[in-house]
Amino acid sequence: MFGTMKWNKLPAALGSCLLPALMVLGSGDVQARIYDDVVDSGFVRIGVYRDFPPYSFEQDGKPAGIDVDLGEAIAEELGVSMRVHWMTPDETLDDDLRNNVWKGHYLDKDEDNPLAMKNVADVMMRVPYDRDYSMKRDDVGLIVNDLVVMMSPYHQERWQLAFDSEKLDSVRTLAKFQYNPIGVEVDSLPAFYMTSALQGRMREKTHHYTNPRVAFAAMKEGEVSAVMAMRSEIDWLVSNDHSDRYRLAENGFPDMGKQAWDIGIAVGEADRDLGYAVETLFDRMIRDGSMAELFARYGVTYESPSLYLDTP
Repeated sequence: MFGTMKWNKLPAALGSCLLPALMVLGSGDVQARIYDDVVDSGFVRIGVYRDFPPYSFEQDGKPAGIDVDLGEAIAEELGVSMRVHWMTPDETLDDDLRNNVWKGHYLDKDEDNPLAMKNVADVMMRVPYDRDYSMKRDDVGLIVNDLVVMMSPYHQERWQLAFDSEKLDSVRTLAKFQYNPIGVEVDSLPAFYMTSALQGRMREKTHHYTNPRVAFAAMKEGEVSAVMAMRSEIDWLVSNDHSDRYRLAENGFPDMGKQAWDIGIAVGEADRDLGYAVETLFDRMIRDGSMAELFARYGVTYESPSLYLDTP
């Protein structure tokens, strides 16, 4: 389920990571800074995805969004300032972890040292917290992401559908979209699902857009009757519309597989102490309600990670 961008796209391929330690020693790759280096430097680099509201985006020329605010909270907890490390999604999550946590992108060179990489994030936000994925092995049995630690889940994401109440009375079953057009993000899991579920009977009514915002705008223009995306994106779009016309559906998604997943952070394998500091902060925010309050400021429904479901 974990692929490019926002973890809503299917993996294009499973990347291999052969002899990772040898690669790091011999290639000039940059390791994420350890906890003491971060504190001593006076700043922490927080990796967030570019142009990805409500999580991370620019507003009036400044970084904004849920993950940016959480980055500020991390910086305050460490007693340092925050520097945003804008991330552009690659083909797969494996690529994003490599480019932004333990190696750096091959195009991101240090002007003073062309052989060195620069600007990997100290903390990468919005990483799926999934044990099976974190322990994924390549064709020769090596752990693919052994130079990265995925930890500190801070909320649970799931799929959501919003509809135009002037076109549809309600949406309790997807069968309606055999006859009513629906918008999805191109190459996303919802796109795959809507074109394959019900023996493909919704394929002709599924319209593809570059992102959920464009799909939502198309719904407002009357091109589609509904939009399917991640719940946080849908919540943000509906809440920013300031009308009662666009509503959240109550339907499920039969045969879609995993419909909810936890989101956490990633740090370099050698910098678990920094991850533990973030984990302590997020645990406190979840338990005292400030995490939910932060999400509510963006009009987004907050759901605790599954780790907290059975804990007091």
